[in-house]
Amino acid sequence: MAYLNIEQIMQSISQRFPMLFVDRIIELEPGKQVTAIKNVTMNEQFFSGHFPDAPIMPGTLIVEAMAQVSTFLFYNPEDPHKKLDFFLGVIKDARFFRPVVPGDKIKIVAQSIRLAEDSAYVKASAVVEDAKVCEAELVFVRRKK
Repeated sequence: MAYLNIEQIMQSISQRFPMLFVDRIIELEPGKQVTAIKNVTMNEQFFSGHFPDAPIMPGTLIVEAMAQVSTFLFYNPEDPHKKLDFFLGVIKDARFFRPVVPGDKIKIVAQSIRLAEDSAYVKASAVVEDAKVCEAELVFVRRKK
């Protein structure tokens, strides 16, 4: 079990503002499971257009947050500065259960279904205040150099 702060997260993944959707890794078992937090604030750029009178986080960005968290299944604590070069290839059976709004704190859990050298199958879920907001199976592929 380990945790990573935002600086350590940014050393590992390439996403940056406004597309970085992981604030803290709170549990980490590389290759098995990772749990993270995304704090949703009214300052998020997407709220200006989605929707001005009733802001909700787009479902695609919730899935993106789950994907970013999932890449930490490949994290190696012995080489913490190595970039995680896996990319989302497939989103399978995504389901959305309730809106995510400013002020919500999303807890994201990603569990490895099958991990290989160049791909991974992951089950991910997002929860706000003990209520599931999204779940999906995600498939990742390693970027070819």
